[in-house]
Amino acid sequence: MTSQHSTPDSSAKVGKWFAWFAWIALLAILYLWFGDLLERQQNPNMNVHSYRDGGRAVVELQQNRAGMYVANGQINGQQVTFMLDTGATQVAIPSAIADNLGLNRGTPMMVRTANGTARAYATRIDELRLGDIHLQNVAGTIVPGYQSEQILLGMSALSTLEFNQQNRVLTIYQ
Repeated sequence: MTSQHSTPDSSAKVGKWFAWFAWIALLAILYLWFGDLLERQQNPNMNVHSYRDGGRAVVELQQNRAGMYVANGQINGQQVTFMLDTGATQVAIPSAIADNLGLNRGTPMMVRTANGTARAYATRIDELRLGDIHLQNVAGTIVPGYQSEQILLGMSALSTLEFNQQNRVLTIYQ
């Protein structure tokens, strides 16, 4: 008497595993592509457009979907992401980012934020770069309660620059 049950065909098993692998690979590719697309919508200035006009440095920033100006730059030679905020008195740095940058916590102070009053620490930024714009010895604050991946680029840096905004493009001159 022969058995009615047979072992599954090995090529069918391989086919199922290949199908699962193909779906997982497709989902991973879509995740990476859409993640990059969303990141570019949040920060359209990952590669800051900058040039020299005579003796002046000029930076052009595109607005993001929320109407904000977010751009990659550097503090003390390390890559950071800035959000320009003319309502901020100083450059406001989240505590975790300040620690990664090796910034010193100076005098404690109280600052007013969108969420109320918070404790912060004075700091000095040796060098701040946004494209061809280079600023030195910029006052900043380290804000422990500020949970963000972005540094608010406030007036302690921006007050030394000139601005022109037109058609969702902010042109900054130094």
